Amino acid sequence: MTRFPWRWRRRPPLDPALQTRRERLPEPAAFAAANQRLVVLDLETSGLDLQRDHLLSIGAVVIEEGAIDFAQQFETTLRREHGKPGASVLLHGLAPSALAAGVEPAEGLLAFMEFLGDSPLLAFHAGFDRHMLARALKDDLDLRLQHPFLDIAELAPLLCPEAGLERGGLDDWVAHFDLYVPQRHHASADALVTAEIALILFSRARRRGFEDLPALVEACARRRRRQQTPSF
Repeated sequence: MTRFPWRWRRRPPLDPALQTRRERLPEPAAFAAANQRLVVLDLETSGLDLQRDHLLSIGAVVIEEGAIDFAQQFETTLRREHGKPGASVLLHGLAPSALAAGVEPAEGLLAFMEFLGDSPLLAFHAGFDRHMLARALKDDLDLRLQHPFLDIAELAPLLCPEAGLERGGLDDWVAHFDLYVPQRHHASADALVTAEIALILFSRARRRGFEDLPALVEACARRRRRQQTPSF
């Protein structure tokens, strides 16, 4: 298992300028109308271990007024100088040299939170992204992540049961919707294709009578509770 020594270092005091920016971050908004600003997030990490692996890069795009706003995109690679390359490098391609050339984690994370603003988040397998982002924010900014997430990996089988992809991955849904994806396992590219899938799903949701985002969030929560209820 790849180990990253920076995880265990004491966090240095936050620069006063960063503290001021952190204090100006807005309170997160709840899911509301379908046309509100949503940030679609994808992360690249050093691996899949929720406790030992680390956030390496962030990619995000914006859905607003029911469309992808290509004028609002975010991408950053965090500086990680002491990690040894692991198997995940074969997927995301972030070699140690790229990580060493990245931005300081506190600066990169704060820049993302400023881009995010008060917007709710969408992600594919959102539980993983939420945990990794929350841990990085706590470690590097002493900031608690409170923004709500909607998991596209939960929403897709809810609205498209005929696909037979109950536990399908992002590649499975890309193939199902016949989407053209020139690049995968890159945070910005994966955020964009997740946004494209989200728009397809939102269109299907409207046809099924879901008029706003809270209704979709609640439908996903009900489905999750049913799956967690033991059958006798």
